Amino acid sequence: MTSVPPPFDPELAAALELVREVVSPVLTPEDIETVRRSEGLRQLAETDLTLDGAFEVTDRAVPGPAGAPEISLLVCRPTAPPVPGPLPVIYHVHGGGMVLGTNRVGVDAPLAWARELGAVVVSVEYRLAPEHPHPAPVEDVYAGLLWTAEHAREIGGDPERIVIAGASAGGGLTAALALLLRDRQGPPVIGQMLMCPMLDDRNDTPSGHQMQGLGVWDRTANETGWTALLGEARGGPAVSPYAAPARATDLTGLPPAFLDVGSAETFRDETVSYASRIWQAAGVAELHVWPGGFHGFDGFAPQASLSRSAREAHLDWLRRLLAH
Repeated sequence: MTSVPPPFDPELAAALELVREVVSPVLTPEDIETVRRSEGLRQLAETDLTLDGAFEVTDRAVPGPAGAPEISLLVCRPTAPPVPGPLPVIYHVHGGGMVLGTNRVGVDAPLAWARELGAVVVSVEYRLAPEHPHPAPVEDVYAGLLWTAEHAREIGGDPERIVIAGASAGGGLTAALALLLRDRQGPPVIGQMLMCPMLDDRNDTPSGHQMQGLGVWDRTANETGWTALLGEARGGPAVSPYAAPARATDLTGLPPAFLDVGSAETFRDETVSYASRIWQAAGVAELHVWPGGFHGFDGFAPQASLSRSAREAHLDWLRRLLAH
């Protein structure tokens, strides 16, 4: 198995040089608290989520899982809906390697989709590992989805048109949410958007080895995140598919999926495998592998040509999904 990495897209390689000044590809357990207190995460909390008045933004405290604390949902409603009546709902799960982030991380992307499509965005805050290992994060995500479906009309949404979406750890939690909804016969969702998803705790794919020390999230960081979530069970035989969806043996009966990933990132092979297994289970999946893309490239370098293509593909899939 070669450890030589595929090349980065030239435009993204230049952007990555700047990103490296503030983001290291390597995250150790000792780094978690420092990164949580970083200036970059603090600035995210101060971003104008109204998009210059296009959205009314509120924080809602809603019931968490049984016996657990309340969770916070960030609810963003269009101030001038394009059509009367209930709107589609994009239920967003943030990234951060299972150990970082808030419901404001990465929400700029679903807000951009919602502005184009006329949709409500709900972004869920979930408890983070290692303080709150599995199943706390995914159960929080599930509880937030239950509230969103039950109260969709109250927030201007349509309970029959909910799309679940997330990137990185949020993509993995979104895939796990789809499995839970199927198995618990929860509220129906019409699609799942898995962007560079974190799916496999075994952390032993060729792409993981190729990208060691490169990009913004490497194999060492991945081990840190999965170990925080699962402890000594990481990589062992008893890991739940609701923690690591790559462990699922049955991918039938899932909502249509959109998956995308860069060719030059840790999660490439597990994402391609997951899409292939959905097809093998007679499911519906659209897969994009962006040549030369590093992990999260469209967020770190939104003006790059490849980033614009990726974001157009996200919006196009959502538009087609909602049309049908």
